[in-house]
Amino acid sequence: MKKETFQIMKRPGIENEPIKVQTNFFEVTKLPKMKITHYDVTISPEVPPRLNRKVFACFSEENKNALGGVKPVYDGKANMFTHKKLPFESKIFEVELEKGSAPMTKTRPPQGFKIVIRKARDIDMEDLFQFLNAKGNMTNNCKMAINAMNIIIRHEISAKYPTLRNPFYTPQGATSLREGMEAWQGYYQSARPTMGKMMINIDLSATTFYEGGPLIQMVAKILGLRSPNDLRRGLSDMERQKVEKGIKNLRINDNHRPENKRKFKIEKLTQTSASDTMLDVDNSNKINVETYFQNKYRRLLYPFLPCIIARKNIHLPIEICDVIPEQRYMRKLDRDLSDKMTNFARQNPTIRANRIQTGLNILNYQNNEYLKQFGIEVSNNMAVVNARILPTPTIQYHQSSRESCVRPNCGSWNLRDKKVINGAILSSWSVLAFLSYKDLPDQAIKLFVRELITTCQDTGMNISERDPPICRANPIGDTKESLQKAWLKARDKAWGAKPQLILCILPNTGLYLYAEIKRISDTVIGIATQCIQSKHTNKPVKQYCANVCLKMNIKLGGENSFLIPEHIQFLVDEPTILMGASVTHPLSGNNEGPSYAALCSSVNVKASCYAASIRVQSHTDILTDLANMVKESLKTFYQACGLKPKKILFYRNGVSKSQFMYVLENFIPAFFLTYLILQTRVKKNADKSGNCLPGTVVDMDITHPFEFDFYLLSHAGLHGTSRPTYYQVLYDENGFDANRLQTLSYNLCHTYVRCTRAVSLVRF
Repeated sequence: MKKETFQIMKRPGIENEPIKVQTNFFEVTKLPKMKITHYDVTISPEVPPRLNRKVFACFSEENKNALGGVKPVYDGKANMFTHKKLPFESKIFEVELEKGSAPMTKTRPPQGFKIVIRKARDIDMEDLFQFLNAKGNMTNNCKMAINAMNIIIRHEISAKYPTLRNPFYTPQGATSLREGMEAWQGYYQSARPTMGKMMINIDLSATTFYEGGPLIQMVAKILGLRSPNDLRRGLSDMERQKVEKGIKNLRINDNHRPENKRKFKIEKLTQTSASDTMLDVDNSNKINVETYFQNKYRRLLYPFLPCIIARKNIHLPIEICDVIPEQRYMRKLDRDLSDKMTNFARQNPTIRANRIQTGLNILNYQNNEYLKQFGIEVSNNMAVVNARILPTPTIQYHQSSRESCVRPNCGSWNLRDKKVINGAILSSWSVLAFLSYKDLPDQAIKLFVRELITTCQDTGMNISERDPPICRANPIGDTKESLQKAWLKARDKAWGAKPQLILCILPNTGLYLYAEIKRISDTVIGIATQCIQSKHTNKPVKQYCANVCLKMNIKLGGENSFLIPEHIQFLVDEPTILMGASVTHPLSGNNEGPSYAALCSSVNVKASCYAASIRVQSHTDILTDLANMVKESLKTFYQACGLKPKKILFYRNGVSKSQFMYVLENFIPAFFLTYLILQTRVKKNADKSGNCLPGTVVDMDITHPFEFDFYLLSHAGLHGTSRPTYYQVLYDENGFDANRLQTLSYNLCHTYVRCTRAVSLVRF
C-alpha cells in the first residue's frame, strides 16, 4: 500500500474586514540578489562558543588580504557566510590570542588555535524570493538563506554583548535586585519569512546577572549591610557560610597589580581571617596574608575578613578582588527574586514598544557594516499590519439563573446571578490547614468555609455537609500521613461514606507542598483536593469563593457552562471530539526526571466536560504512545454520551516548526481531522491597558507566505503586554475557511472551566 504524502495546510479564503495594529516586526526593505556562500568552520582545540567568536574575530582581522577583503559572519559554532566567494576553496589558518584576552573557562584556555575553512555550498537567493511570493516551496536553499540572514543580523551584536542562545543582553536600564544581583534587559531577533517579504521579529527577554565591581561591595550586599564599612566587625560563622554560598564559582580578577591582573574562579572562603590565615613563603617561613600583602603590596583595610581560595590553593583578600562583569546568575530564583524579575520584565504595551525601539537602536541595522556588505536593509519602523476583531461568543448557564446567558466584556465576566449547568453534590469532605492555630484560628477557617458553602449553594452546587471536620498539619511534615488523616476524618463524619474532597489551606508560599499534595492525593489516596492560600481566608471575597466553586464543581463531576450552539456549530452538526495534547519536561538542568505526555479530550457534544490520558515518556516533544491515548479518549467519549465521534479537532502545543512534517507523517488520521499547532509568542482598537482587544486576529502581512497560520489574541491581559498565540494548521479534512476556524478557536478560549475569563489559548 502506497504511503500517503502530506503537505502542510495551505491558507483558505478569509473575511477581510481589517483594522490596523502595530507589531514588533520590522520589514527587510532590501534583500541580496547575489548568491551567498556558505563555509564550514572547524576550530581546534574545541572551546566554548564565546571563545570561538573571539578566535574567529582575531582570524578575520589578521587575514583580511587572504580573505579578499571580505568580512565573513560566523555563528560561533561551525558555519560561516560570505557575500562573495573567497579566493580559496579550503584553507588552514593559525591564530594566536593575546595572553589574558580569552574569556575564563573551567580550565586555563589555550592561546594557539587552528582554523580550517572549507566551502560547503552556494545559496541561491532566487529560491527564497519564489517562496516569499508563494511561487515555490521551502527548499533547502530557502532554509539556508533564512539561516544565513539570522547569522548576518546577529554577528556584530554577539561580539559586543553577552549572548545566551539567541537573545543578547545589555546593562542599559539594568535594575538592582538584591545581594549583588541585577536584572538585565535582553533582545531577541529573528528573520521570518512572511507574505511577499522578509521581516525581522524583535522581542524582549530578561535574565539575572551578578553586578560587576569590587567584591567587598557584593559581600556587604549579600549580608544586607549599608556599606563595606559595616564589615569592620568581622563575620560570624553563619555570615561566612552565607557569603561563601553566594559567591561560590564567581569569576573574579585581582586588582593589587593593575599592570598584571589575573582571573580566578572562587572555590570557597578560608575559615580564618586574612590576619590569621598563614602562607608558606619559600617553603620555609610562614607568614599571615595580612603581613604578606603589607610587605609586598599595600596595607589591607579589612584584615579581619576571610580570604578567597582560588585555583592551586591561592589565597586572596576579599578587598583586592573585583567581580568580572557580564556573569549570568545560573541558580534557581527564589520566590522573592522571581517576583522582582517578573515585575522587571512586565511592561505595558507603550513601555514595551519603547524598549523594543531601544533594542533596535542598539542593533543599529542602518550602520551595520555586515548588513551593508550583504546588501540587506531593515526599516526602523514597527510594521503596522491588517487585523480583524472576531465577535464575542455567548456563554450559557443554567436556565433557572437570573442571568442565564452572558456575553463577556473585554474577555471577562462574573458569576453574579448565574447558576452552573450541573451542580455537583458534596456530602463527605474535610478541611486540612497546613498552619498552626496561632497563624489561622479555627474560627477564621469556619468563617471562610461558611462563605464558600453559601457561594457554592448560590451557584447551584448542593453541599449537604456544612460543617466539615478541620484538621491541621505541619507544612514540612509527612504530607501523606496528614492527607490520610483528613480522609479518615471526612469518612467518619459521613458515617462511612467515601470522602469526595479535601480542602487544603496552604501557607502563602511553598510550591513544593502544593506539588506533594497533588501527587499524593491523585496517585496514592485517590481523592480530589482543592488548594487555597491562607491569605484568602482572612476576609472571604465572594468573587474568589466563586472561582473556587467552579474548580470544585468540575472536580466533583459537575458541569459549569457551555457555549450556545451557534458558536460551536462545527461541533453541533455532527458528533465531534476536541483533543488537546502537550508534553511537560523536567526543569532545566534535571535530566534524570521523566517527561509527561498528556492528552485531554471532550466527552460530550457541547465540549463542556473533559477527560485526560497521561503517559510517562522520554525527553521528546513527540507523544510516543499517542495512538493508544487517542483510543482511550474515543472510548471515553462513546461511553459518556453514547455517540461515536465522526470528526476530530486536535490542538497540539509545544511542537517546533522543524517537527511539523514528522507530526504529519506519523499521525495518520482515521477520522475527518483538523490538526492545529499552538505556540505562545501587537495601538489602535486597544483596551484601557493599551493592549489589543480580545478577539484580535492577524492572518496576513506577518504570517506565512501561503500556509494556513494566524495570530490570535483571545484574552485581556491583567498586567503588562498581552502575548498572542500563534496557530498553524497542519492538516484539515473538515473544509474550514480561515474565519470559521479562527472564530471557533477564539470561542473555545471561553470554555476553560477554572475561571470566568477568556484564556490565552485553546485550553481544556
